[in-house]
Parts: sequence; structure tokens; C-alpha cells
Amino acid sequence: MTSEKFTVEKVLSIQRWADNLFSFSMTRPAHFKFTAGQFARIGLQVDGELIVRAYSVVSSPYDETLEFFSIVVPDGAFTSRLKDLQVGDELYLEKIPYGFLTLARYQQPLPHDLWLLATGTGLAPFLSMLQDFETWQNYQKINLVYSVRTQAELAYVERIQEIAATFGEGHTGFQFVPIITRDPQAILHQRLPVLIENGQLEAVVGQQFNPETSHIMLCGNPQMVEDTKEALKQRGLSMNRRGEGNIAVENYW
Repeated sequence: MTSEKFTVEKVLSIQRWADNLFSFSMTRPAHFKFTAGQFARIGLQVDGELIVRAYSVVSSPYDETLEFFSIVVPDGAFTSRLKDLQVGDELYLEKIPYGFLTLARYQQPLPHDLWLLATGTGLAPFLSMLQDFETWQNYQKINLVYSVRTQAELAYVERIQEIAATFGEGHTGFQFVPIITRDPQAILHQRLPVLIENGQLEAVVGQQFNPETSHIMLCGNPQMVEDTKEALKQRGLSMNRRGEGNIAVENYW
């Protein structure tokens, strides 16, 4: 792999959420345009070889910088080095974005209620969508559901409230619903597919999944994505294909 497809960017900031989770921001070249929900390919030079991984963009499409959310994979060739980033370090950024987990994919049903269901770092593309004014203009109800294992892994909570206040000013239909699967005292502490099957998620949100109105996006652990997709299909919801249907998915590793 040559570096001709990439630009060299600088790390601007690093935030560590937990031992296994961190965010970082980097410079954004003027040519790098993306749609909220897409991912970028980021590279590191390791022993003379360029190692590249895909990361969904956290940032708004209008931001001057790019932000990403990463898990640390034990002994991973990429993240074991990425976690030691320092401000000023260099990273490679592929010149074009990728991915189809974008709201533009929905043609039918028309926008009404939006469910963003994430585990772990799968939160990233949904933060980008919520930093796009068009999302708030198009949807009457927006439910961001974020499942983690422990309270320490519940990242971006204050930021989510800031985003809702800034981009969704005057919008009355937004709910942020955390799930903490290893905390039996949490209001919701079971896996997402279970909470859909038993109706608890809808009860807490105060709204039902509706094949006629709901747009549902899944991003995170592949097993969660698969199981949640099947639970939703059992409820009469359909995969989004050629612009029609309710469910869109992204396996975030």
C-alpha cells in the first residue's frame, strides 16, 4: 500500500474515557468531505509498513477538525500503538470517506422517528449525525440508545447533552437512553435485543417501533447488530434496501 492515497495529518487532542476507550482529534484537509455516518481510513507507520484501519467520524460534517472514537484491542497491531498517541504526532488519512450508514439512504418510510442504537465505539457515527442540523429538522422524535458494559465506559454523556442543546435547540423529541449491562441497578441493564424482545426499551422511551414510521440504525459489536436486527425483524420491521425499509446496520469492527 502506498501513501499516495493519503495525506499526513497531525494529532490535535486526546481524551481517555476508560482504560480501553479513548478519543482523538486531528487536522482535517480542506478536500476531505464526508456525510454524517461515514467512516475514514486512518494509517500508522509501523516498522516501515503502513497499517490502516477504518474509523467512523465523530465530528460534524461542518467541523474544521476530525474526531474519532477508539477501543484498545489487546495486543492489536494498530490500537496498541494508537493508544499511545501524543499531540503533534502524525497520522495518515485516506483522501476519500467510505460507508453507507447515512440518513440519505432512507426514502420510504419518510422521516418521522429515528432510533440510533449503539454499543461501545459504535456511538461515533451517531454523534456525527446529531451534529447535522438537517437531522433535527427532519425527525420529530430522535432516540439515541447507547449500551456499554460499565458506568466507566459511558463516554460522551456531557457532550451528547451539549450537542442536543446546540443542534437541537427547540426540538422537544430527543431522548438519550443509556444501557449498562453489568450494572443490575441501572434502569436498563440487559442486552439490546433482549430489551427489544421484552418491550422494556420501548417502555422506557415511551414510544414503539413502527414499520410505517421508524428509521432504525445499528452500529457496534457484530453480535449485537445481528441479534438486534433479528429482534427487530420479528417485530415486523424490515431491512433498508434500495432506499426502502426501516433497519440500516454497520458492524463497527
